[in-house]
Amino acid sequence: MASEIKAILQIDNGIVAFDGMTVKAGFGRHGVVTASAKKEGDGKTPLGRWPLRQIYYRADRLTLPPLALNCIAITEDMGWCDDPDHPQYNQVVSLPFDASHEVLWRDDHAYDVMIPLGYNDDPPIAGKGSAIFFHLLHEGRDVTEGCVAIALDAMMAMLPRLTKETTMIITRD
Repeated sequence: MASEIKAILQIDNGIVAFDGMTVKAGFGRHGVVTASAKKEGDGKTPLGRWPLRQIYYRADRLTLPPLALNCIAITEDMGWCDDPDHPQYNQVVSLPFDASHEVLWRDDHAYDVMIPLGYNDDPPIAGKGSAIFFHLLHEGRDVTEGCVAIALDAMMAMLPRLTKETTMIITRD
């Protein structure tokens, strides 16, 4: 399997290192946790190796170049289910939606580009955490609710280098 990995994003000490780039990163406001100990809403980023699923982006705010990963324009009626008791837990949903969810069309710029990590999605296990994304730092924040976030300029530099084999390795010292 390791021979199939063409690129690795590695987060360590609040940085993302990828393809010769090293940039400041924000992640879980309560730090990191092993995937087996991860719980919905704990504010922790799961340790491990996670594939990058596809790129979601705000087409009204950004133009993306051709990319290797599938790109999906975020629309005003898109959300992400974070209700562990719902059958669509940890999946994109259409709004309005009757269960707990995150709105993807945000006023801030956090999800102008966001990439779901392949954490707890194959299949999702209720309560083990949802909506773990690689997205943008925004409005002076340097932590997330459990995601990994970097600045827009760094994300735009990385996007053309990502492939379907790229994984993110989340580690701690």
